[in-house]
Amino acid sequence: MKFSRQTTLRSQATVTGVGVHSGQQVNLTIGPASIDAGYIFVRTGLDGADREIAATAKSVVATELATVLGDSEGPLVSTAEHVLAALRGMGIDNATIEVDGPEVPIMDGSAAPFVAAIDQAGVREQSAPRRFIQVLKPVRVTQGKSVGEIRPHAGGFRVEVEIDFSNPVIGQQSYTLGVEPEAFRREVARARTFGCMSDVARLWEMGYAKGASFENSVVFDDERLLNAEGLRYADECARHKLLDAIGDLALAGLPILGAYRSVRGGHKLNHSVLTALLADRTAYRVIESEPARRAVRGHAEAVTGLVGGMVAPAYGPDMS
Repeated sequence: MKFSRQTTLRSQATVTGVGVHSGQQVNLTIGPASIDAGYIFVRTGLDGADREIAATAKSVVATELATVLGDSEGPLVSTAEHVLAALRGMGIDNATIEVDGPEVPIMDGSAAPFVAAIDQAGVREQSAPRRFIQVLKPVRVTQGKSVGEIRPHAGGFRVEVEIDFSNPVIGQQSYTLGVEPEAFRREVARARTFGCMSDVARLWEMGYAKGASFENSVVFDDERLLNAEGLRYADECARHKLLDAIGDLALAGLPILGAYRSVRGGHKLNHSVLTALLADRTAYRVIESEPARRAVRGHAEAVTGLVGGMVAPAYGPDMS
């Protein structure tokens, strides 16, 4: 179902798993949030009071091994990208995400368990119109051999990913998705995080990836896939990179109307492109959706920003 108004969850749903780096048991609960709240992480299980943090680009404190959110006191929650991808991919505008450990649980390495939690909680339409960030001009970032670009796109939110790994089993892959709930659920939600055995061993030596296993990661050596059950998609690695990009771009704070392309990218590139977009006040504007039936008959095409059955009157790029 397509909504012209904001959405949240009807109730709460909880998932439990291990943190991929800490190996600690973690409980995560998603639940309703108020209009215009966006995504709010609530870090529980601390010695003092619970701490809240808005899931926005400004809250990112690290992007090396995962997307890590924090505040002036330090990191609060790591590996935020999969649950954020599920919320954005399934069309949820406002949600609270309570986590009682330092990481979002890795679950099976994909976003599918979080989609199942969203299904369990249910979706509720709210009274306020949905707001979007509409990309007005291309914004491009180059980091060595990695290139990321976000550009205007008339057809909603589109993500294009190309990967190129020296590991011959992974190699070059690409995948493109027009992001809407059923396509997200069907095409990318089940794509798992992946890596090479040599990288996993190195991370173990550094004290990371303590929770990584064949149950939550796709692992390759130089000659073959090591997971006995095989792949969920022939191009699962590219699809997972696309899933990560959806989660990282969810930190825009509002759904994006535009096309994002990543070549040899990752969390750092995704964050850099988003930051560059939001830093350029001429590169985007915020628009509100209104039901298409409210357009004057015969004149809908003259209204600025017709978006997927919704008329979106123009607003300036005010993120307040």
